[in-house]
Amino acid sequence: MSLAQNTIQTGFTVLQPGILSLLQDAGRFGQHSIGLTNGGPLDRYSFNWANRLCGNDENTCAIEASIGGLSLQAHTDTQIAITGGDARLTINGKPAVPWQTHTVNSGDKIALGFSQTASRHYLAVRGGFQIEPMFGSCSTVAREKLGGLNGSALQAGDNLPCSSNTDTAPTLKLAEAMRPDYSGDITLRVVLGYQQASFDSIQKARFFSNPFEISDKCDRMGFRLTGSEIKSDISGMLSEGICYGAIQIPADGQPIVLLNDRQTIGGYPKI
Repeated sequence: MSLAQNTIQTGFTVLQPGILSLLQDAGRFGQHSIGLTNGGPLDRYSFNWANRLCGNDENTCAIEASIGGLSLQAHTDTQIAITGGDARLTINGKPAVPWQTHTVNSGDKIALGFSQTASRHYLAVRGGFQIEPMFGSCSTVAREKLGGLNGSALQAGDNLPCSSNTDTAPTLKLAEAMRPDYSGDITLRVVLGYQQASFDSIQKARFFSNPFEISDKCDRMGFRLTGSEIKSDISGMLSEGICYGAIQIPADGQPIVLLNDRQTIGGYPKI
């Protein structure tokens, strides 16, 4: 019987799962040789702070909510923290401040609105969600049906077990000056790869001198960029291992920055 089917309610029940909410710890490492990718939080800074505000270590299981729309009901007394984007947080319908710990009691309802500027939010609970790890991690990679609850995104009715924490713990808050600013343009610094020789000086100039926008064709596998067309002299190559952050140039010339749920091998040249 899966945790989602467990009739004994402990921890939290998912009332609304939102757009895409995934259970994540720091990630699944050392498993590329059997074709398993890392998973883990897309915004590690916010993820780490959510756990730290709850007194957890950095590998504790939390929820990554994309865009927002997540709502939970507590069935235990504990502390939570929300970090990341700008979606409005409420507890029992009352506004609650993000980037700090909040005490919740059994029966309380926690709701996250929808973000306007940043897409990832992290909800941590004191002691973490108690999810059985798979291959050393509870991180959910839906493509591989691995981790989390049954290898998929959270669904309405799912039960998320966690420990009750009734002892007094300090309320912690991250200063606003240390919170990330997700608005505006950013500059990405990159290191040329060992296939750089397949991109002539004109192609490199296009890549480094022109702005790119993030396409709507993005997910946890990678962020596709749109902008100047970049061409490689390589028309085909054997698939090889690829790492986090590698920038592939597929046949259409639009770069893809590979992220947490990337495949472990790929056959496009990397600039």
